[in-house]
Amino acid sequence: MTWPSATPVGTARLRLEPLRAGHAPEAFALFDDVRLHRWTGGAPDTLEQLDARYRRQSAGHSPDGRHGWLNWMLRRLTDGRLVGTVQATLSRPDPVPATRRDPGAGAAEAELAWVIGVAHQGEGYGREGALAMAAWLRAHGVDRLTAHIHPGHEASMGIARALDLRATDRSTDGEVLWTGRLTAPPARTARTPRTSRTPGPPG
Repeated sequence: MTWPSATPVGTARLRLEPLRAGHAPEAFALFDDVRLHRWTGGAPDTLEQLDARYRRQSAGHSPDGRHGWLNWMLRRLTDGRLVGTVQATLSRPDPVPATRRDPGAGAAEAELAWVIGVAHQGEGYGREGALAMAAWLRAHGVDRLTAHIHPGHEASMGIARALDLRATDRSTDGEVLWTGRLTAPPARTARTPRTSRTPGPPG
């Protein structure tokens, strides 16, 4: 199975750079913060772990090819600093009988995640980056979006709503599944209202 490769994306304030292993040293300084794990548990990666993870993810797909991996680093245009990351894990649903198939059956789905460095939260970078990523995904044939979000994480839920996702009654490890269709661009463009200063899920 082949998957699209991430390409650069621009917004009013950000440049979305496709992930490469060379981002690890710069990203380590941004993400080496236990506060980013408030809602998800765990601990920050060491530099060696982050470098190894970025090398794996830079391949663009899982080892068995069943999932596409798209990762972008968010770089602020005004000063060139990294402020966060957005990512999408692509998959395709199992085939269903034609009689049960809906118009979007067979299209790629993307599970989204985002993380903004603590010093840069509350400025709307997560929303701006996620909206740009969603537009890119729509242009590359993705039909459905999902995200798993802790029910106490107001900032991430705000980003999900900006993407026109809706909470479901399903949860995994305490995180609620949000879903939505990408049949049209998200209703809200990449505007940047301030949001609560709470860490996003790890990238």
